[in-house]
Amino acid sequence: MYRTHNNRWFQMINKSFNDCPPDCCDMRGMLSFMILWLLSKKPMFGQELANEIGKRKGSKPNPGTIYPALKELKKKYLIQSTKKGRIITYTITEKGKNGFQLACTYFYKAFGEIFQEQKQVSPPKISCCYEGEGTKHKTT
Repeated sequence: MYRTHNNRWFQMINKSFNDCPPDCCDMRGMLSFMILWLLSKKPMFGQELANEIGKRKGSKPNPGTIYPALKELKKKYLIQSTKKGRIITYTITEKGKNGFQLACTYFYKAFGEIFQEQKQVSPPKISCCYEGEGTKHKTT
């Protein structure tokens, strides 16, 4: 796997957005990728995955979003589940690990140059304002 980022730089980006995505970028299509990434680190249950995703995206996916995504990943044999009592724990399969690696390679090819270029520039200081229905961003 390619290691092209600097953790300090990504931490600065995360702090700059105050946990809310910019209006210009639609993050909805990244849910399956994020789930696979999190499960590549350790097995997790649904609520734990939702909480971890919420920390990164700024909003926690609701059960009507996370569980259909988990069901689809399971249907594709990318993850598997184990039930203990009322808790269902999800783990990534070998096929899921391979798919995740392919996705990382694809994203690196598609977006790597952007991240490399942006590492050279300090991110703008951005604060989020929650007003009404939408989220507004303003640079400070």
